[in-house]
Amino acid sequence: VQLQASGGGLVQVGGSLKLSCEIFGRPLSNYGAGWFRQTPGSERDFVAAVSWNGGVINYVDSVKGRFTLSRDNGKNMVYLEMNSLKPEDAALYYCARLKYGGGSRRPYDYPHWGQGTKVTVSS
Repeated sequence: VQLQASGGGLVQVGGSLKLSCEIFGRPLSNYGAGWFRQTPGSERDFVAAVSWNGGVINYVDSVKGRFTLSRDNGKNMVYLEMNSLKPEDAALYYCARLKYGGGSRRPYDYPHWGQGTKVTVSS
């Protein structure tokens, strides 16, 4: 299984970006997926996760109401739409796929990771 994240870039405070993650190797439909982010010297932090069918979506409190996670099982894609971006949202964003169908906030539940896409927010 391989994951490829894209869509990062430089955006001004208050701006928007949409991250995409394509999963290769196995159909996404049976598995949960998530987004995490990491800044230099920090742990990899949970951002959002979705169950296999999109029925359960969880967000870290700091992004609720601003970020929207979605998935398209037919295309093996997971998305993270980010609005009203703040300087503290700047990070390297990783998509990941679970080994089961639920969602999880714990990085160690995810055996498959993409390479990361960088989000920079300028003030």
